Amino acid sequence: MTPEEEARLLLVAQGQGVTVSRLLVESALAGERGETATERARLLTELFAVHRTLAGVANNVNQIAKKLHGTGELAVETGVVLGEARAVMGRIDGLIDGLAL
Repeated sequence: MTPEEEARLLLVAQGQGVTVSRLLVESALAGERGETATERARLLTELFAVHRTLAGVANNVNQIAKKLHGTGELAVETGVVLGEARAVMGRIDGLIDGLAL
């Protein structure tokens, strides 16, 4: 291994928060997709976070709908909630774009 290759491996390993040894093992066992266990774990963590956020936004949308049906008035926070929904959709799009399919 050249010093340049070693330096690149070290940078990639540091970026993933693992040792070079762990990076090499995971890379060798990654299969056809080339996705390491560390990368999958990070993706799952982000997916769970998006799921929780989306559940909160859905709850807010339900509350707005309930008020609208009950009073005929649109809630003041509707614009904010719709902005949150768009932001969550953007996060989901980013995760999908980041997948190595």
